[in-house]
Amino acid sequence: MAWENQTFNSDFILVGIFNDSPTHIFLFSLVLGIFTVAFMGNTVMVLLICLDNQLHTPMYFLLSQLSLMDLMLICTTVPKMVFNYLSGRKSISLAGCGAQIFLYVSLLGAECFLLASMAYDRYVAICHPLRYSILMNQKICGLMAAFSWILGSLDGIIEAAVALSFSYCGAREIPHFFCDVPALLTLSCTNTLLFERMIFICCIIMLLFPVAVIIASYVHVIVAVIHMGSGEGPRKAFGTCSSHLMVVGMYYGAAMFIYMRPSSDRTPTQDKFVSVFYTILTPMLNPLIYSLRNKDVARAFMKVLGRVPSLLYA
Repeated sequence: MAWENQTFNSDFILVGIFNDSPTHIFLFSLVLGIFTVAFMGNTVMVLLICLDNQLHTPMYFLLSQLSLMDLMLICTTVPKMVFNYLSGRKSISLAGCGAQIFLYVSLLGAECFLLASMAYDRYVAICHPLRYSILMNQKICGLMAAFSWILGSLDGIIEAAVALSFSYCGAREIPHFFCDVPALLTLSCTNTLLFERMIFICCIIMLLFPVAVIIASYVHVIVAVIHMGSGEGPRKAFGTCSSHLMVVGMYYGAAMFIYMRPSSDRTPTQDKFVSVFYTILTPMLNPLIYSLRNKDVARAFMKVLGRVPSLLYA
């Protein structure tokens, strides 16, 4: 009964990152603008890849899954942050906190494995082009995406279930703008050391294993591109791979900074601002990086725009 009183009878308080000062109002407006661009950009990417038959390839199918994950990730944290800031209510229920933990941990984990799958796709396309249709057929591509979602979801279920099994007491103020597990654990009345070690081990699996696959894939890709010599082929291969490497560097760099540092080195301010980078800024940059550097996506976008007048006047 005491455990129930501590854990279920009161909401958590999300401290957030903004106050009412002019500078913070400007930053809040900036984040809202970034959210709008990210929401529209990822939605457009998913729709373009679904609507354009020429984009129905393994690479673009995986890219559509990345955009879908980014779309869900940014919708997991930002709308609640905006509502709390505008309404002045900073509370979040236990169920809401659990839902945020499950969704963002699942999506982050799924993106880790998906980015590794995208690296493998580029490796096969460049190093084994004649066997590409066999090694990356529709079934294999679907399985890679499905396993990314499943493995991410398993991690989310475990972390959410264990995090909410602890007793929480005191002010119950989470020093963050969403229910981040490390920030939540600072409020626990019980010893969470074992769980923190488990999170660290999960991070090794969810981050370092995909990074190893990505590095191995791109080492082979770089060697293959060097052997190609000069010409249109190497430039196109390098352009496609460099877009992916930019996304990988931003995503994994921020995630490792957050989750693979000792708890003694962490500060709430650092965690909040780095979290803004990988939960808000990166989902905005991903579609921009892939669309601005990709002629196929730009062509599909112009093709869809060309259909709009005919649909309006039909």
